[in-house]
Amino acid sequence: MLRPKRRPFFNVAGPCFPGEHYMLDPFRGIADELMDLIDNGQYFVIHAARQSGKTTLLKELVNRINAQGDYYAMYCSLEAVGTFTEPEKGIPEIVGKIRNYIRHHNLSDGFAKDADYSRAGDVLNWSLVDYCRSLDKPLVIFFDEADCLGGETLISFLRQLREGYISRASAPFVHSVALIGLRDLRDYKVQIRPDSTTLGIASPFNIAKKSFTLRNFTQTEVVELYAQHTAETGQIFEPQATEYVFEQTQGQPWLVNAIACNCVEKITKKNYSIPITKDLADQAIQNLILEWGVHFDSMMDKLQEPRVRSIIKPLILGEDVADRRSNDYLYTKDLGLIRELNGRVEPANPIYAELMIRTLNWNPLKSIEGEYENYTVPRYLKDGKLDMDFLIRDFQAYWRENSEIWVTRYKTHLYQYDEAAAHLVIQAFFQRVINGGGYIIREMALGRKRADLCVVYDNHKYPVELKILRKEQDIAKGLEQLSIYMDKVGSDAGWLVLFDRDTEKCWDEKIYTKEEIVDGKRIVVVGC
Repeated sequence: MLRPKRRPFFNVAGPCFPGEHYMLDPFRGIADELMDLIDNGQYFVIHAARQSGKTTLLKELVNRINAQGDYYAMYCSLEAVGTFTEPEKGIPEIVGKIRNYIRHHNLSDGFAKDADYSRAGDVLNWSLVDYCRSLDKPLVIFFDEADCLGGETLISFLRQLREGYISRASAPFVHSVALIGLRDLRDYKVQIRPDSTTLGIASPFNIAKKSFTLRNFTQTEVVELYAQHTAETGQIFEPQATEYVFEQTQGQPWLVNAIACNCVEKITKKNYSIPITKDLADQAIQNLILEWGVHFDSMMDKLQEPRVRSIIKPLILGEDVADRRSNDYLYTKDLGLIRELNGRVEPANPIYAELMIRTLNWNPLKSIEGEYENYTVPRYLKDGKLDMDFLIRDFQAYWRENSEIWVTRYKTHLYQYDEAAAHLVIQAFFQRVINGGGYIIREMALGRKRADLCVVYDNHKYPVELKILRKEQDIAKGLEQLSIYMDKVGSDAGWLVLFDRDTEKCWDEKIYTKEEIVDGKRIVVVGC
């Protein structure tokens, strides 16, 4: 399809097209390996997080294969078939998707012309056999959003592809097939039958040769992408800005494009003489968080799923998961919510970490805003600085009065994150106070036994460590950990907040503050 000639832009909606959008190589180092698999007639899987470039890659791959002329390649999205879990309805829909692609892309006609839809368990296989027999070149199909299929439709779809694959010596079939989606192959089985270990075959798609994932952009690639805009318009992205964007996004493609788009189109309003600074990049990030578009909705909705909750809840608390090879852990990683770095498991990037907390503490934040109107910055200013001791005492009083309410709400209504209620509510309390004039740096990771926060207001930093109190030794450990964190953020004062879950203790025992000096630094121990 011919597209009108216009200046490229940063794309945040749908696949990217060369010449129309600023874009990097969609293959990012896997093109040769993909073509080797196709040339060898292999079936394989491509999985990656939402809006990370899968469809862009597939469109480019289909165009490249068809241009080379050795195969017929087609792209088939199965997203709309996800609602049809019964094969009697789902399989004809898949056949229809293939037929529509052939019709609209001038491929050889005749696919499924004599299809017997009463045979849902065979009609896809037979239609592909008949069609491949009529072609003068091998056929390659990329099934995008394959993991949207569910129930018996997914089982039938995989079985018919498998049957065609293993019978290729006697009956022509699709030369190479790729399944593309958010989830890796091992998760298809969980999606079909969570309580089952088999589909009647060794695996849901045991003919797959390899599973690929798409990596994020490197910092060098972020610079390269933004340099395309500079070359086109003359507008500069300062080095500190690109470095900050990479730090905050860890190269997640949609975020990288969305921040640049917001800077160029909304903040500078296409005044290309204005350089993009780190401050403008940060303003763009805050704009995106406040706008809270579809990308964020689709990511954060996953926090409600029990499988994701089993990983994110311990992440917030700093606890560990029983098995980092579990399907739940790998699924959460596939979704792009977490990442591993040198054995450390943490939110995929600081922006997603912020979104997770804001999603889960939205209700207490709004409740505090409505009931405690004077709990704002002016109440806590002392000599032009934030009086963190006063703020902490106010939170202790609030938690004493409201903890039971919030724990109950988180258990029954709010995503079932009741064990993390204390961590979420205190962050809502802080957020309410500093809104509009400060921000919170959040550090979460599995297995650290705490969460580190740094409240930043008017360029002053106030480090806080949140910890579940299980035994007295936790206090000494917390002091040591907080002292290290204080060195990291460059502060000589810090606050160690200990949440005591012992139901046998009265509140007068739990609520206290005491001051400790550790390595010359002042630390206030706060009981809650």
